[in-house]
Amino acid sequence: MITSKQRAFLRSMGQTLDPIFQIGKMGVSPDLIEALDKALEARELIKINVLENCEELDGDTYQLCDLVCARTHAEPVQVIGRKMVIYRKAEKPKIELPKAKANRK
Repeated sequence: MITSKQRAFLRSMGQTLDPIFQIGKMGVSPDLIEALDKALEARELIKINVLENCEELDGDTYQLCDLVCARTHAEPVQVIGRKMVIYRKAEKPKIELPKAKANRK
């Protein structure tokens, strides 16, 4: 689970990214999930564009983002319109997130 500070850091990085995947008529297929897994392992942070003809969209990109994140074991970073940014830490991390503060008692 990432903190709000880490999410803000990833959002700032995500602004400069171009979408590398599109979810369209075929929806969230097993082939798409496999490709997203490989991309997340290689990049950790990816942007996805959802096309208007996506049958799974039903006007709610947030639900679609949750579905994609659940199937790829990723964290949602940001959803704006029909674009989403997701993050998953790789086995060999490339992005160094800000440290989470320790809980004070």
